[in-house]
Amino acid sequence: MGNAMLSTPLIYQSKLLCFSLLYLFSTLFLALYTSLHPTQCLFRSSPFDPIQVPLFSYPPTYGEHKYAIPTNRNHCSSPVYFSDYWIALQEIQDLCRNSTVSSQDLRYMEGNGESFGGNFSNQKRMSYFHHLNDSVEIPCGFFKKFPVSDSDRMTMESCNGVAVVSAIFNNHDKIRQPKTLGSKTLDNVCFFMFVDDITLKELNHHQLISRESFQYSVGVWRILKVSSTHLYENPAMNGVIPKYLVHRLFPNSKFSIWIDAKLQLMVDPLLLIHTLVVSKKVDMAISKHPYFTHTMEEALATARWRKWWDIDALRLQMETYCENGLEPWTPTKLPYPSDVPDSALILRKHGPSSNLFSCLMFNELEAFNPRDQLAFAYIRDHMNPKLRLNMFEVEVFEQVALEYRHNLQKDRTSIREISKPGKPKRVSQDLFVNSSCCSKCQKYLFEMWGEYHN
Repeated sequence: MGNAMLSTPLIYQSKLLCFSLLYLFSTLFLALYTSLHPTQCLFRSSPFDPIQVPLFSYPPTYGEHKYAIPTNRNHCSSPVYFSDYWIALQEIQDLCRNSTVSSQDLRYMEGNGESFGGNFSNQKRMSYFHHLNDSVEIPCGFFKKFPVSDSDRMTMESCNGVAVVSAIFNNHDKIRQPKTLGSKTLDNVCFFMFVDDITLKELNHHQLISRESFQYSVGVWRILKVSSTHLYENPAMNGVIPKYLVHRLFPNSKFSIWIDAKLQLMVDPLLLIHTLVVSKKVDMAISKHPYFTHTMEEALATARWRKWWDIDALRLQMETYCENGLEPWTPTKLPYPSDVPDSALILRKHGPSSNLFSCLMFNELEAFNPRDQLAFAYIRDHMNPKLRLNMFEVEVFEQVALEYRHNLQKDRTSIREISKPGKPKRVSQDLFVNSSCCSKCQKYLFEMWGEYHN
């Protein structure tokens, strides 16, 4: 018996030591697995077979931002259940093949104009909010030719399924590649990035494209050059064209995703469309604003933080909306949970309601300014037919996209300062300072503040 004990190594004679070693090795393995796994989440598997290899390698000189703006969300938890990839792929393919809905379900005005959008009066714009007669033509931009090449135009028209669209004007952002794409996504989804000549020059400087070619691409993105000299002086307003007239630029696409260039897509577009639009049976999906619920909150912040340079024009815009029926959000507006979206990501099913909403939005933005959150609820609440809308939670937005900061201007001048015409006006920093007693938005403000005090 004594000999048997002596022949057993000392390390095996202590159960506590054995358990301690097992715990140590298990912990090291799990820590190593979590740190090396693409999602950095413990045993989290992907719902499809994503393309894991990088889609494009940028040269070091391009200076792509390494770190996204942080959020408070735990990236290992999911606030939404995404569809199975193969089911989503099959259903979207069937919808695209069998759909008879196209942008032709609306009739659009044609003609020549001094501005791209026609520059209609407020009364004229409002007359199109109730679209109950399909024979009535709707103003929807293109009163001047959209300045892209014929080859680019043909490519845009050949996109028959899902169009993912973005834009960079005035070299305001970096091009970022989407992540976790499914193995069949690039066969069913078109990626288009609109740029102006300033941005194109920067891409050429970093050798991302060749100016000798007539067709450009950076990773999955097909680059479309827009001659901004034939459009608006304001680069932000030029970005509004592909953002809200996507159904006209891509007349044969059945679905679209607009994504601001400051975002990087982290979930496959087919999953986004299927989960947030198709499964919800809506015309459009957009995130709620992370802080604001009422339109006037966004308007006051726009003025206070100088997001738009002409405060007098902002005041006129809000008083116009208040005079014509804009009201603060209340539970009576449900199922719309908010009046203010985060419009950096917009998912659409192209059809009469979503196309009409997009046209009406564009007309308002041309009339006032490209701050689209200000016109959103005014149009949504007054248009007919009604828009079936999925305003999803901020946590969903933070899961499906990463946000980066804009490029720094070399002269430290913001894009809104670059684009403002003429001499800046000396106006108050707030919309209704010393004028709330006489403002046409007095009732709105009292109802909004009164709701806060209850």
